[in-house]
Amino acid sequence: MRWRTRDQDDDFEEPDFYYENDDAYDAPYVVIEKREAGVGLLVLGLALGAGAALLFAPQSGEETRRGIARSARRVQQNAQEFVEDVSGNVADKFREVRASVEERIEATLDAVDDKRRRVTNAYHAGKSAAREARGELEQRIADTKAAYKES
Repeated sequence: MRWRTRDQDDDFEEPDFYYENDDAYDAPYVVIEKREAGVGLLVLGLALGAGAALLFAPQSGEETRRGIARSARRVQQNAQEFVEDVSGNVADKFREVRASVEERIEATLDAVDDKRRRVTNAYHAGKSAAREARGELEQRIADTKAAYKES
């Protein structure tokens, strides 16, 4: 089954898909809908509403200005508190993550040191075993040569 695109002139009663062996639909199509983001219109509506509210407010201009200044100071204080809170949270999280990473690095380095010690011990044990085996082999060869000469 395949999907096909529609032109504006297409009949909407036809299905949006067709089967590959169906000759009636020879090309797939895609429907793309464009929509404008309504953020610009929302901001414009808010601005017009605020302007209308100021024009029809029952207070004098001076009272309105004082109210706006008070609101602006509250917003500024709230924003500063929010920024301080967020920056404190970010700093705490950074310290936690840093400590966690340092712990993991330390654990990894300890594991690497342990493996290195084990490999070094195994190397020395192997070297010692090889020396002993060589000594035993040389002794057997010497014994075999001596037995051969005696016979």
